[in-house]
Amino acid sequence: MTAQSLEALVERLEERVTILEQLPERVDGLALQILQSREEMRAEFSAVREEMRAEFSAVREEMRAGFSALEARLEAKIDLGDQRLASQIASVEERLGTQMRVLHEETLSRIALINETRPRPNGGRAKRR
Repeated sequence: MTAQSLEALVERLEERVTILEQLPERVDGLALQILQSREEMRAEFSAVREEMRAEFSAVREEMRAGFSALEARLEAKIDLGDQRLASQIASVEERLGTQMRVLHEETLSRIALINETRPRPNGGRAKRR
């Protein structure tokens, strides 16, 4: 081997050693960046979780309010329906009562008429009053 090629080989070897000597610092720097990145990501994830909790809580409250309003509207409609139904039942009861009284009076009149026209056991007819 010539002196020049040996010298070039040593120079390349020194360059490689210099690069290799810088590696621990670079690896340490990279490790530090990874740790910082992990801490930042952890903090960001925590913040996102907190935001999501707050949003979900707000959505739950909105849903509760909506359900309460819906429940109130349904109760009001049911109450109105109950009132209408009670009114209709009262009207039907009144008409039925009137019809029953009319039928009762007709029945009494027919019984009285039958009693008047039926022959009496002693041979005469019933007296009219």
